[in-house]
Amino acid sequence: MSTDSGNGRVVVGIDGSPHSQVALAWAIEEARLRGTGLQIIHAYPALVTYWGTTSSEYHPKEEAAARKMFEEALAAAPPMDDLNVERTLVPGNPSQILIEASRGARLLVIGSRGVGAFRGMLAGSVSIHCTTQAHCPVLIVRDEHETGQ
Repeated sequence: MSTDSGNGRVVVGIDGSPHSQVALAWAIEEARLRGTGLQIIHAYPALVTYWGTTSSEYHPKEEAAARKMFEEALAAAPPMDDLNVERTLVPGNPSQILIEASRGARLLVIGSRGVGAFRGMLAGSVSIHCTTQAHCPVLIVRDEHETGQ
């Protein structure tokens, strides 16, 4: 981890999983407590060809599904009218996008497991990757059902 945490925003990654909804609620409260902005990111898969272009049929369908999930997750989130919120919906590798977004951030918040995790893992691959590569402190939030609280 580099020490490039600056005075920036709180960044949170969401993927539609229950863990990411809990992480979003934590990030909203952290941004409010720290008096910073909030960046909410959803990185969705993009099928990229050998030549670096996206499939003309695949990409719009994935983007539409990602947009729907993103809007539903934001609608279910706690109120954030008092915060400066940046909403980022982007195709790509979630780990890479979150790590890049952590540059200049005060905190990166992610759920302990996402939609693609193997059952029983303590942490998902994105959270493991982010904890070792992020440019700011990382908060991994576990679902209350997972902790028994």
